[in-house]
Amino acid sequence: MTPPTAIDRLADWICSLHADRAVRNIPASVRSIAANCLIDTIGVAFAGSATAVARTARAIAVDAGSRGDAAVLGSHHLFSAPAAAFANATSAHALDFDDNCYAGFVHGSAVIAPAAIAVAQKRNASGRDLLTAFIVGSECEYAVGAATNSVLYDHGWWTTGVLGPIGACAAAAWLLKLDRRQTASALGLAVAGTGGMKACFGTDAKALMAGRAAEAGIVAALLAAQGASGPHDAFEHWNGFNGLFNQGEFNLATMAQLGMQWFLESPGVDIKRIPLCLSSHAAVDAAMALVARHAIDVAAIEEIVCDVPQIVFANLIYNQPATRQQAQFSMPFAIAVSLLYGSVQLQHLDGAVLQEQPVLELMKRVKMTVGPRWSLEGACEAAPEGANVRIRLRGGDWLEEFQAQARGSAQCPMRQDEIEAKFMQCMEAGSAGNVHGQGGSGNGGDRDTGALLLSRLKSIETLPSVRELFSVR
Repeated sequence: MTPPTAIDRLADWICSLHADRAVRNIPASVRSIAANCLIDTIGVAFAGSATAVARTARAIAVDAGSRGDAAVLGSHHLFSAPAAAFANATSAHALDFDDNCYAGFVHGSAVIAPAAIAVAQKRNASGRDLLTAFIVGSECEYAVGAATNSVLYDHGWWTTGVLGPIGACAAAAWLLKLDRRQTASALGLAVAGTGGMKACFGTDAKALMAGRAAEAGIVAALLAAQGASGPHDAFEHWNGFNGLFNQGEFNLATMAQLGMQWFLESPGVDIKRIPLCLSSHAAVDAAMALVARHAIDVAAIEEIVCDVPQIVFANLIYNQPATRQQAQFSMPFAIAVSLLYGSVQLQHLDGAVLQEQPVLELMKRVKMTVGPRWSLEGACEAAPEGANVRIRLRGGDWLEEFQAQARGSAQCPMRQDEIEAKFMQCMEAGSAGNVHGQGGSGNGGDRDTGALLLSRLKSIETLPSVRELFSVR
């Protein structure tokens, strides 16, 4: 007998959750984590809906003339599920303020949540079903991500673009209640058509590719629902995922962990405290801790050296950023703005801040290096985006701080009130951007709207229908 493929195993698990009793076996802790992921992702999507790249995505959705039942943030119109997922996932990743997961080094929620919401609205599904679909998509995507053993990411593929369609497709397939054959075909279509390069970093392509990943996953599920076939061996085929993307490596055993080990719990999801690439966060935390502990006058700093893993060095490529997108991948910007302003907020991602003389001067004093500590066995596994920060003050004194995990990571999570405060700040940012002409007025949120939406999201499992999720009534 031919052994089951990776897609067979994914499809089997997805379809096993069609029974209500099986859904009830999802641990409450997992559902709680997933609910916070939805809160965080919808918040950052509202803020991102005011950006130029989100407006571009909405314009394409409008131009396609696609009408349906799914809401798009920043628009009064309802769109087809693929169009809505494209626009909303672009918004969710536009500010790089969305969550991460180390199972694949992937931005999961920004792709999966918009896809799940769009299909749930198309199907007039309940909030409970939306949350379950999000969990299904997340677990499938992270299982595949874990199976790559980071080879995919290390070889220059952008995992959000490559793995995102898998998570979006799994969520959509579950909501559409595809049978096992259809589910496997949908996943085969999603895997066979996937792609994404890290060359997108620092440009609009990064957010737009997140949008395309969400759209592609839904389209694959809808095609399979209409009878289209897809390769069930899309991973193992000699011209498949494993060989073309992952240097022939793939740990099929992770598929067997679905439903027993929950990837939303371990390695967990990292919710961002500041709107920058997560690679900079631990270094920022370490630098801020040094300044606070030693009451350092920032003007007295001569040099800041951040000793980081190779992955951080490779991600943060802009020492002299000229745009918002470049600033989000700049260690000097992250450190300088944090020390000068006390934190990095959405309003700091502005061209004017990049031109401020104190920011420019402090950025020149920040350096990154990859020291020998990261070659020690287990060092990168224990602190995948950690940092050892040394600050030299005028007069020659050095101060040092090591930070293994950033605050907001799964190992050092934000408090519930901090997650909710971030949500409200994002809602206000989206509302301000829309009011000032930077986006369609649509359903961008003010504080009252934000409070209403937050209340709905906190009780998502009791909502009879998600079609009114973003309604201000």
